[in-house]
Amino acid sequence: MRIIRERQIRQLGIKPGECVEWIKESFAMKQFSQLPAKIGVHPADSEFFTTMPCLLPLPGTESNKKLSRHYFGVKVVHRIVGAVPSLGSDMMLYDAKTGELLALVDTDWITAMRTGAVAAVSSKALRKTGSHVYGFVGLGNTARATMLCVLEQEPEKHFDVKLLRYKDQAERFIERFRGFSNVSFEIVESIEEIASTVDVFFSCITSAEGLLVPDEKTFRPGVTVIPVHMRGLQNCDTTFDRVFGDDTDHVKGFKYFSQFKDYNEIGEVLSGRDPGRRTETQRIIDYNYGLGLHDVVFAAKIFEKTAGLELPEIEMNKEKEKFWV
Repeated sequence: MRIIRERQIRQLGIKPGECVEWIKESFAMKQFSQLPAKIGVHPADSEFFTTMPCLLPLPGTESNKKLSRHYFGVKVVHRIVGAVPSLGSDMMLYDAKTGELLALVDTDWITAMRTGAVAAVSSKALRKTGSHVYGFVGLGNTARATMLCVLEQEPEKHFDVKLLRYKDQAERFIERFRGFSNVSFEIVESIEEIASTVDVFFSCITSAEGLLVPDEKTFRPGVTVIPVHMRGLQNCDTTFDRVFGDDTDHVKGFKYFSQFKDYNEIGEVLSGRDPGRRTETQRIIDYNYGLGLHDVVFAAKIFEKTAGLELPEIEMNKEKEKFWV
Protein backbone atom coordinates (compact mmCIF):
# COMPACT_ATOMS: atom_id res chain seq x y z
CA MET A 1 0.00 0.00 0.00
CA ARG A 2 1.41 3.34 -1.09
CA ILE A 3 1.31 6.36 1.22
CA ILE A 4 0.69 9.58 -0.73
CA ARG A 5 1.03 12.74 1.35
CA GLU A 6 0.02 16.28 0.43
CA ARG A 7 3.67 17.28 0.06
CA GLN A 8 4.26 14.64 -2.61
CA ILE A 9 1.09 15.66 -4.44
CA ARG A 10 2.20 19.30 -4.57
CA GLN A 11 5.61 18.23 -5.86
CA LEU A 12 3.94 16.69 -8.91
CA GLY A 13 3.27 20.23 -10.16
CA ILE A 14 -0.30 19.55 -11.27
CA LYS A 15 -1.62 22.67 -13.01
CA PRO A 16 -5.08 24.14 -12.31
CA GLY A 17 -5.89 23.70 -15.99
CA GLU A 18 -5.29 19.97 -15.62
CA CYS A 19 -7.64 19.92 -12.62
CA VAL A 20 -10.30 21.54 -14.82
CA GLU A 21 -9.90 18.76 -17.40
CA TRP A 22 -10.13 16.08 -14.69
CA ILE A 23 -13.43 17.59 -13.51
CA LYS A 24 -14.87 17.48 -17.03
CA GLU A 25 -13.67 13.90 -17.36
CA SER A 26 -15.21 12.87 -14.04
CA PHE A 27 -18.59 14.45 -14.82
CA ALA A 28 -18.59 12.47 -18.08
CA MET A 29 -18.16 9.30 -15.96
CA LYS A 30 -20.92 10.16 -13.50
CA GLN A 31 -23.86 8.27 -14.97
CA PHE A 32 -21.66 5.16 -15.34
CA SER A 33 -20.26 5.31 -11.77
CA GLN A 34 -21.73 4.03 -8.52
CA LEU A 35 -22.03 7.13 -6.35
CA PRO A 36 -24.04 6.74 -3.13
CA ALA A 37 -24.90 9.93 -1.27
CA LYS A 38 -22.35 10.78 1.40
CA ILE A 39 -23.05 9.71 4.99
CA GLY A 40 -22.26 11.87 8.01
CA VAL A 41 -22.03 11.31 11.77
CA HIS A 42 -21.67 14.03 14.38
CA PRO A 43 -19.56 13.66 17.56
CA ALA A 44 -20.77 17.16 18.54
CA ASP A 45 -23.05 19.81 17.03
CA SER A 46 -20.33 21.50 15.00
CA GLU A 47 -18.20 18.40 14.40
CA PHE A 48 -18.59 15.64 11.83
CA PHE A 49 -17.13 12.66 10.04
CA THR A 50 -18.45 12.29 6.47
CA THR A 51 -17.87 9.17 4.36
CA MET A 52 -17.83 9.52 0.55
CA PRO A 53 -17.58 6.27 -1.51
CA CYS A 54 -17.43 5.97 -5.31
CA LEU A 55 -16.83 3.15 -7.79
CA LEU A 56 -15.59 4.42 -11.16
CA PRO A 57 -16.55 2.76 -14.47
CA LEU A 58 -14.47 -0.05 -15.93
CA PRO A 59 -11.30 1.15 -17.68
CA GLY A 60 -11.32 0.98 -21.45
CA THR A 61 -15.02 1.84 -21.68
CA GLU A 62 -16.31 4.90 -23.52
CA SER A 63 -16.70 6.82 -20.25
CA ASN A 64 -13.31 5.80 -18.81
CA LYS A 65 -10.68 5.88 -21.53
CA LYS A 66 -7.75 7.36 -19.58
CA LEU A 67 -7.41 5.41 -16.33
CA SER A 68 -5.54 2.10 -16.34
CA ARG A 69 -7.34 0.33 -13.48
CA HIS A 70 -10.83 -0.18 -12.15
CA TYR A 71 -10.81 2.07 -9.08
CA PHE A 72 -12.92 2.27 -5.96
CA GLY A 73 -12.25 4.89 -3.32
CA VAL A 74 -13.72 6.03 -0.05
CA LYS A 75 -12.89 9.46 1.30
CA VAL A 76 -13.45 10.48 4.91
CA VAL A 77 -13.75 14.18 5.72
CA HIS A 78 -13.73 15.39 9.32
CA ARG A 79 -14.14 18.67 11.15
CA ILE A 80 -13.08 18.57 14.81
CA VAL A 81 -13.11 21.68 16.98
CA GLY A 82 -9.64 22.40 18.37
CA ALA A 83 -7.84 20.13 15.90
CA VAL A 84 -5.12 21.63 13.70
CA PRO A 85 -6.25 21.91 11.01
CA SER A 86 -9.90 21.70 12.08
CA LEU A 87 -10.91 20.31 8.67
CA GLY A 88 -9.08 17.35 7.17
CA SER A 89 -9.61 14.43 4.82
CA ASP A 90 -8.08 11.11 3.77
CA MET A 91 -8.88 8.41 1.20
CA MET A 92 -8.42 4.68 0.82
CA LEU A 93 -7.99 3.88 -2.88
CA TYR A 94 -8.62 0.30 -4.06
CA ASP A 95 -8.21 -1.81 -7.18
CA ALA A 96 -11.87 -2.79 -7.66
CA LYS A 97 -10.92 -5.85 -9.74
CA THR A 98 -8.75 -7.47 -7.06
CA GLY A 99 -9.81 -5.72 -3.86
CA GLU A 100 -6.21 -4.64 -3.23
CA LEU A 101 -5.77 -1.53 -1.12
CA LEU A 102 -3.53 0.53 -3.39
CA ALA A 103 -2.96 3.71 -1.43
CA LEU A 104 -3.75 5.82 1.59
CA VAL A 105 -4.01 9.37 0.24
CA ASP A 106 -3.97 12.70 2.06
CA THR A 107 -6.79 14.46 0.21
CA ASP A 108 -6.60 18.01 1.60
CA TRP A 109 -4.99 19.34 -1.63
CA ILE A 110 -7.39 17.27 -3.73
CA THR A 111 -10.41 18.68 -1.85
CA ALA A 112 -9.33 22.27 -2.40
CA MET A 113 -8.41 21.91 -6.07
CA ARG A 114 -11.35 19.76 -7.17
CA THR A 115 -13.71 22.17 -5.39
CA GLY A 116 -12.17 25.15 -7.14
CA ALA A 117 -12.17 23.38 -10.49
CA VAL A 118 -15.86 22.46 -10.21
CA ALA A 119 -16.72 26.08 -9.37
CA ALA A 120 -14.70 27.36 -12.33
CA VAL A 121 -16.19 24.87 -14.79
CA SER A 122 -19.73 25.55 -13.56
CA SER A 123 -19.34 29.32 -13.74
CA LYS A 124 -18.18 29.15 -17.35
CA ALA A 125 -21.03 26.81 -18.29
CA LEU A 126 -23.78 28.89 -16.67
CA ARG A 127 -22.73 32.55 -16.98
CA LYS A 128 -24.37 34.94 -19.41
CA THR A 129 -22.65 35.97 -22.63
CA GLY A 130 -19.84 38.47 -22.14
CA SER A 131 -19.49 37.90 -18.39
CA HIS A 132 -16.17 39.11 -17.01
CA VAL A 133 -16.98 40.75 -13.64
CA TYR A 134 -16.61 38.17 -10.87
CA GLY A 135 -17.03 38.61 -7.13
CA PHE A 136 -15.66 36.63 -4.17
CA VAL A 137 -16.90 36.52 -0.59
CA GLY A 138 -14.52 34.48 1.56
CA LEU A 139 -10.89 34.45 0.46
CA GLY A 140 -9.36 31.28 1.85
CA ASN A 141 -7.85 28.31 0.02
CA THR A 142 -11.10 27.42 -1.73
CA ALA A 143 -11.36 30.90 -3.24
CA ARG A 144 -7.71 30.76 -4.28
CA ALA A 145 -8.21 27.37 -5.93
CA THR A 146 -11.32 28.67 -7.73
CA MET A 147 -9.48 31.77 -8.97
CA LEU A 148 -6.52 29.69 -10.17
CA CYS A 149 -8.83 27.42 -12.16
CA VAL A 150 -10.85 30.34 -13.57
CA LEU A 151 -7.71 32.06 -14.86
CA GLU A 152 -6.04 28.95 -16.31
CA GLN A 153 -9.30 27.72 -17.83
CA GLU A 154 -9.44 30.85 -20.02
CA PRO A 155 -5.97 32.43 -20.19
CA GLU A 156 -7.00 34.59 -23.16
CA LYS A 157 -9.89 36.23 -21.25
CA HIS A 158 -9.52 39.18 -18.85
CA PHE A 159 -11.46 39.14 -15.59
CA ASP A 160 -12.39 42.05 -13.33
CA VAL A 161 -12.67 40.60 -9.84
CA LYS A 162 -14.22 42.22 -6.76
CA LEU A 163 -13.13 41.00 -3.34
CA LEU A 164 -14.98 41.59 -0.07
CA ARG A 165 -12.64 43.18 2.47
CA TYR A 166 -11.97 41.04 5.53
CA LYS A 167 -8.95 41.75 7.73
CA ASP A 168 -5.95 41.59 5.35
CA GLN A 169 -7.20 38.66 3.29
CA ALA A 170 -8.08 40.70 0.19
CA GLU A 171 -4.61 42.21 0.02
CA ARG A 172 -3.00 38.80 0.48
CA PHE A 173 -5.29 37.36 -2.20
CA ILE A 174 -4.23 40.06 -4.66
CA GLU A 175 -0.56 39.41 -3.87
CA ARG A 176 -1.04 35.70 -4.61
CA PHE A 177 -2.23 36.53 -8.14
CA ARG A 178 0.20 39.33 -8.90
CA GLY A 179 1.86 37.24 -11.61
CA PHE A 180 -1.34 36.80 -13.66
CA SER A 181 -1.86 39.27 -16.48
CA ASN A 182 -5.50 38.38 -17.20
CA VAL A 183 -7.06 39.65 -13.98
CA SER A 184 -7.63 42.99 -12.22
CA PHE A 185 -8.81 43.30 -8.61
CA GLU A 186 -10.92 45.76 -6.63
CA ILE A 187 -11.49 45.56 -2.88
CA VAL A 188 -15.12 46.25 -1.91
CA GLU A 189 -16.53 47.08 1.52
CA SER A 190 -19.99 45.45 1.35
CA ILE A 191 -21.50 42.21 0.08
CA GLU A 192 -24.42 44.15 -1.37
CA GLU A 193 -22.09 46.15 -3.62
CA ILE A 194 -20.58 42.94 -4.96
CA ALA A 195 -23.95 41.21 -5.37
CA SER A 196 -25.44 44.12 -7.29
CA THR A 197 -22.57 44.60 -9.75
CA VAL A 198 -21.06 41.22 -10.69
CA ASP A 199 -21.86 38.69 -13.40
CA VAL A 200 -20.71 35.72 -11.30
CA PHE A 201 -20.90 35.67 -7.49
CA PHE A 202 -18.78 33.12 -5.59
CA SER A 203 -19.35 32.58 -1.89
CA CYS A 204 -16.43 30.63 -0.40
CA ILE A 205 -17.19 31.23 3.27
CA THR A 206 -17.20 28.13 5.48
CA SER A 207 -19.90 29.31 7.92
CA ALA A 208 -22.75 31.80 7.85
CA GLU A 209 -25.12 33.15 10.46
CA GLY A 210 -28.28 34.00 8.57
CA LEU A 211 -28.42 35.21 4.98
CA LEU A 212 -25.44 36.79 3.22
CA VAL A 213 -27.65 38.96 0.97
CA PRO A 214 -30.98 39.37 2.80
CA ASP A 215 -32.75 40.91 -0.19
CA GLU A 216 -32.27 38.51 -3.10
CA LYS A 217 -33.42 41.26 -5.49
CA THR A 218 -29.97 42.79 -4.94
CA PHE A 219 -28.68 40.27 -7.47
CA ARG A 220 -29.19 41.72 -10.91
CA PRO A 221 -30.72 39.89 -13.90
CA GLY A 222 -28.34 37.49 -15.61
CA VAL A 223 -26.26 36.74 -12.50
CA THR A 224 -24.80 33.32 -11.75
CA VAL A 225 -24.45 32.57 -8.02
CA ILE A 226 -22.21 29.74 -6.80
CA PRO A 227 -22.34 29.07 -3.03
CA VAL A 228 -19.23 26.89 -2.89
CA HIS A 229 -19.89 25.85 0.72
CA MET A 230 -23.71 25.87 0.41
CA ARG A 231 -24.31 28.47 3.12
CA GLY A 232 -26.18 31.75 3.40
CA LEU A 233 -27.97 32.07 0.05
CA GLN A 234 -31.08 29.92 0.51
CA ASN A 235 -33.34 32.91 -0.16
CA CYS A 236 -32.35 32.53 -3.81
CA ASP A 237 -33.62 28.93 -3.99
CA THR A 238 -37.29 29.73 -4.55
CA THR A 239 -36.89 32.95 -6.52
CA PHE A 240 -34.08 32.33 -9.02
CA ASP A 241 -35.07 31.12 -12.47
CA ARG A 242 -32.91 27.99 -12.51
CA VAL A 243 -31.16 25.88 -9.85
CA PHE A 244 -28.41 23.36 -10.56
CA GLY A 245 -26.69 20.75 -8.41
CA ASP A 246 -23.83 18.34 -8.95
CA ASP A 247 -25.90 15.32 -7.89
CA THR A 248 -29.62 15.11 -7.18
CA ASP A 249 -29.32 12.55 -4.35
CA HIS A 250 -27.03 14.96 -2.53
CA VAL A 251 -29.24 18.06 -2.83
CA LYS A 252 -32.75 16.62 -2.68
CA GLY A 253 -32.71 16.99 1.10
CA PHE A 254 -32.34 20.78 0.88
CA LYS A 255 -35.17 22.62 2.61
CA TYR A 256 -36.49 24.27 -0.55
CA PHE A 257 -35.70 21.52 -3.06
CA SER A 258 -39.38 20.92 -3.84
CA GLN A 259 -39.78 24.63 -4.59
CA PHE A 260 -36.94 24.97 -7.13
CA LYS A 261 -38.47 26.52 -10.26
CA ASP A 262 -36.36 24.69 -12.83
CA TYR A 263 -33.77 22.17 -11.60
CA ASN A 264 -31.18 19.97 -13.29
CA GLU A 265 -27.68 18.62 -12.69
CA ILE A 266 -24.69 20.63 -13.91
CA GLY A 267 -23.33 17.50 -15.61
CA GLU A 268 -26.27 17.64 -18.00
CA VAL A 269 -25.12 21.10 -19.08
CA LEU A 270 -21.50 19.98 -19.54
CA SER A 271 -22.67 17.04 -21.66
CA GLY A 272 -24.76 19.32 -23.89
CA ARG A 273 -28.05 17.67 -22.93
CA ASP A 274 -29.26 20.82 -21.12
CA PRO A 275 -28.59 24.35 -22.43
CA GLY A 276 -28.01 25.66 -18.91
CA ARG A 277 -28.85 29.32 -19.29
CA ARG A 278 -31.98 29.72 -21.41
CA THR A 279 -31.93 33.54 -21.53
CA GLU A 280 -29.42 36.32 -20.81
CA THR A 281 -31.59 37.66 -17.96
CA GLN A 282 -32.13 34.44 -16.01
CA ARG A 283 -30.73 34.37 -12.50
CA ILE A 284 -29.10 31.03 -11.78
CA ILE A 285 -27.78 29.43 -8.58
CA ASP A 286 -25.58 26.34 -8.65
CA TYR A 287 -25.00 24.03 -5.67
CA ASN A 288 -21.99 21.74 -6.03
CA TYR A 289 -22.18 19.71 -2.84
CA GLY A 290 -18.86 17.97 -3.40
CA LEU A 291 -18.71 14.47 -4.88
CA GLY A 292 -16.58 11.48 -4.00
CA LEU A 293 -16.54 10.93 -7.77
CA HIS A 294 -14.19 13.88 -8.24
CA ASP A 295 -12.04 12.86 -5.29
CA VAL A 296 -11.58 9.30 -6.57
CA VAL A 297 -10.76 10.48 -10.10
CA PHE A 298 -8.17 12.92 -8.73
CA ALA A 299 -6.70 10.28 -6.40
CA ALA A 300 -6.52 7.73 -9.23
CA LYS A 301 -4.78 10.23 -11.52
CA ILE A 302 -2.30 11.08 -8.76
CA PHE A 303 -1.73 7.38 -7.97
CA GLU A 304 -0.80 6.77 -11.60
CA LYS A 305 1.41 9.87 -11.71
CA THR A 306 3.36 8.65 -8.67
CA ALA A 307 4.16 5.24 -10.19
CA GLY A 308 7.91 4.72 -10.00
CA LEU A 309 8.49 7.41 -7.38
CA GLU A 310 10.10 6.50 -4.09
CA LEU A 311 7.13 6.88 -1.77
CA PRO A 312 6.54 5.24 1.61
CA GLU A 313 4.81 1.87 1.35
CA ILE A 314 3.33 -0.53 3.87
CA GLU A 315 3.36 -4.26 3.19
CA MET A 316 -0.07 -5.52 4.18
CA ASN A 317 1.01 -9.22 4.33
CA LYS A 318 -2.53 -10.47 3.81
CA GLU A 319 -3.22 -14.18 4.21
CA LYS A 320 -3.38 -15.88 0.81
CA GLU A 321 -5.51 -18.79 1.93
CA LYS A 322 -8.78 -19.05 3.75
CA PHE A 323 -8.34 -19.18 7.52
CA TRP A 324 -10.52 -20.63 10.26
CA VAL A 325 -11.09 -19.09 13.66
